[in-house]
Amino acid sequence: MIDLHFCPTPNGWKIVIMLEETGLPYNVIPYDIFQGEHLKPEFAAINPNHKIPAIVDQDPIGGGAPFPVFESGAILIYLAEKTGQFMPSDPLGRSLVLQWLVWQVAGLGPMYGQLNHFGRYAPPPQEYAHTRYLKESERLTQVLENRLRVSEFLAGEYSIADMAVLPWVMGTKMFGIDLEQFPSVTRWLQTLSERPAVQSAYSKKATEPNPKYMQEKAKLNDEEWSNAFGEKQMASVRVG
Repeated sequence: MIDLHFCPTPNGWKIVIMLEETGLPYNVIPYDIFQGEHLKPEFAAINPNHKIPAIVDQDPIGGGAPFPVFESGAILIYLAEKTGQFMPSDPLGRSLVLQWLVWQVAGLGPMYGQLNHFGRYAPPPQEYAHTRYLKESERLTQVLENRLRVSEFLAGEYSIADMAVLPWVMGTKMFGIDLEQFPSVTRWLQTLSERPAVQSAYSKKATEPNPKYMQEKAKLNDEEWSNAFGEKQMASVRVG
């Protein structure tokens, strides 16, 4: 059994998709980051970075005590290695998957995330920051478009790289990116959205989002802001 510590962000959804694709049994433990549920000291034993998602594998690879894994990219790799699915075993194929996975984790995700923050959460005026992250996000979406013009999936065959990118691209309308100018990305998005595991992932009652995750312009009170972005978030990792 996999315990999935989850909130309905793109990084959370990618793990639900992988679990659905592999058929591994899992239990969703929902968190509301606006209420600071991820900042509790006991969660630090699972993820010292106090970020969602994280997993605890109750039946880890090789046996032994329950094994926690944090960082969404690392979780995807762990689950791929545990099941032998969605990542090639040959070195070149594996490298190609990891290249696109790292591209998402280091590039697309952070840039889309900052665009989301300055467009939906940060108080105005934020013209420079919003423009900067919009342009970089559009550039990265063009990188994705260029790849998908020549390949059905990011690494040739459907893999954890596609699962990592998919939930972020599904949010582009909310982020303010028009996919009409990216026809290959649109084709890929439609193909993946029709996969039974993807549809099952997004249908789970246990993963229903807090309305604040879905508001076009989220309005947070002082405590919610502190829990998600401010002083309480910082205080959770202070030592001494």
